[in-house]
Amino acid sequence: MIRVLIVDDHKVVRQGLRYLLEQEDDIEVVGECADGATALRAVRSLEPTVVLLDLFMPGPAPGENGLSVLTQIKRDRPATEVLMLTSSNADEHILAAIRAGALAYLPKTAGVDQVVASVRAAARGESLLEPRIAVRLVREIREGATRHGPLDQLSPREVEVLGVLARGRSNREIARTLAISEETVKAHVSSILAKLQLADRTQAAIFGLQQRLVPLDDALNETDSGRGSSS
Repeated sequence: MIRVLIVDDHKVVRQGLRYLLEQEDDIEVVGECADGATALRAVRSLEPTVVLLDLFMPGPAPGENGLSVLTQIKRDRPATEVLMLTSSNADEHILAAIRAGALAYLPKTAGVDQVVASVRAAARGESLLEPRIAVRLVREIREGATRHGPLDQLSPREVEVLGVLARGRSNREIARTLAISEETVKAHVSSILAKLQLADRTQAAIFGLQQRLVPLDDALNETDSGRGSSS
């Protein structure tokens, strides 16, 4: 069962999302929150699989917003995946959320199918990103400097896992590619995140691209060729 926590300061948004998601047999809405401080307590107590988090809602402190909540969720409970809810189409807002650890984002105008598909993908550790956002991320990596430590922190097998993960593959696909079990993949991914001090799979994939484990031209071709990219 996919456990979902809805965090938005607009009651009508929370109620609408709850209604949509509760029609699905494999999804359970475990709670709703209207502010950042309440959301952080709820994440700790309810242990949701996925959090739907409003980007522009009030944060846990004055002057903060959903990005602050996102950062603390990923620090306190890295296994919880976060989908940002936003009324903004500005790429910079979306990119900021993904850099901070969001797996993907949902416009508040999203249809039922998109909401449900995104929640299910997040529960699998996968990200449905619009091609333009995926391409922007790859191009940003191409132009930017490496921000994390060297690959020599990782074992040879962890480097192999990271290389496949950087192509946007799920744990099941990584296991199939490397002929190992999904449990072994999960253990390697956890070790990679801990060694590199990364918040989640999205940041690990970006790091793998930065380290040229996947040729960037290949990554661009993959993001351009599909509707979304898995993370």
